[in-house]
Amino acid sequence: MKAAVLGLGIIGEIWARHLIADGVEVKTWNRTPKESFPGFHTCARQTVDGADYIIIVVADPPAVQSVLDAIVPVLKPWQTIIQSSTISAKWTQRFAEQVHDVGASFLEAPFTGSKPAAEARKTVFYLGGDHDLIERCRPFLQKLSSVIMPIGPIGSASALKLSMNLQIAAMAQALTESITLARRAGISDETYFEALHINASRSGISDLKEPYLQKHDYQPLFSVKHMGKDLRLANESAQELDLDLPQTRHLIAQYEAGLAKGWGNDDFIGLIRLLEQE
Repeated sequence: MKAAVLGLGIIGEIWARHLIADGVEVKTWNRTPKESFPGFHTCARQTVDGADYIIIVVADPPAVQSVLDAIVPVLKPWQTIIQSSTISAKWTQRFAEQVHDVGASFLEAPFTGSKPAAEARKTVFYLGGDHDLIERCRPFLQKLSSVIMPIGPIGSASALKLSMNLQIAAMAQALTESITLARRAGISDETYFEALHINASRSGISDLKEPYLQKHDYQPLFSVKHMGKDLRLANESAQELDLDLPQTRHLIAQYEAGLAKGWGNDDFIGLIRLLEQE
């Protein structure tokens, strides 16, 4: 089994190391060179040469397009693109057509689970595409994940992924506003989270972010810039479906304010500082 990982951000790096540890022959590439990383190549086209599975995990639709522009001309019919960047259904369908036009396979595979989940091989993949292709890729993706969810035709997995991230961002905003109110009222973090643990509003996101909020630690598990991008894509998708999402529009404004503060590379929970500065 041979693989290529195009995009060595937080998640791409972790996935590549897992595959290498499993004995998979892995070539890697990143737009910003990481020449000390195992299997690194400076040319995306050379990176995919001979790879059975080609994972693309980059920032946004223009980044995916730039990768495909480089590699599509050399793709072979037996190769499979696994597109794991978070993009919208419209872009996913467009990219799938480009890959299918040269006879290669395209699997839509956005995922949920931030850095700790990736490190523990507990990524959850949402898959869109042909059933037979999903089954063919399943043994490979199981090396990185705890759950593989077939969603439907090409585009459906991306739509679900954006829906999930929209909810995460909304829950995180409620969490930061809630704890800021409690702090202003003189309630300690310990008391706040003790109460939250037995409250119906407790969630996976509150459990994940609790230690970071208590320590005011905003190291990136999932960055402001990437969540902001996902919210914009979700809103664009809603507009294409003639749907208004008022909470999403409010969230986008918060993320734009965080980006203006220079917090793009910080974890999205760090937007609590917008409230603390008021």
